[in-house]
Amino acid sequence: MSIVKSIGAIAKGMAITFREMFRPTIVENYPDGSGPLRGARFQERFRGLHVLQRDENGLEKCVACFLCAAACPANCIYIEAAENTAENRISGAERYAAVYNIDYNRCIFCGYCVEACPTDAITHGHGFELATFNATNLIYRKEQLLAPIPGGKLRQVKPEPELEAAH
Repeated sequence: MSIVKSIGAIAKGMAITFREMFRPTIVENYPDGSGPLRGARFQERFRGLHVLQRDENGLEKCVACFLCAAACPANCIYIEAAENTAENRISGAERYAAVYNIDYNRCIFCGYCVEACPTDAITHGHGFELATFNATNLIYRKEQLLAPIPGGKLRQVKPEPELEAAH
């Protein structure tokens, strides 16, 4: 009896295969399609290339707290911190990330770094074109990850009074 059931299951599977073989193939028109992403469509919750966000003044949100690097199970985030000065303000806090690298050879796009960030400085963007023939091109530097400055120009932020008095 089990041999008959097995043969029936195989016949049913082969019938589906033969039916699909003769149907026309439907393909997405990428990269030549219409739209801003040239034919690519994805969900809003898609986890693509990371983006280092800026605040409304154009300053970086990253305060170099290292929580994203600590939360990363693939150990693909490397950060070096530096101190802000009154003359050279990079972020709104005391420190900023002088070096922020993500090694996409190792990244598994889990989103733990995004969840761990207390300032919402790192988010998943919608970039998905990562293919390359050279693995060294998959180490993205801070300059590649930074979001564009809102409004096009960096607005000058007035130094805090306690910082002015210290200098």
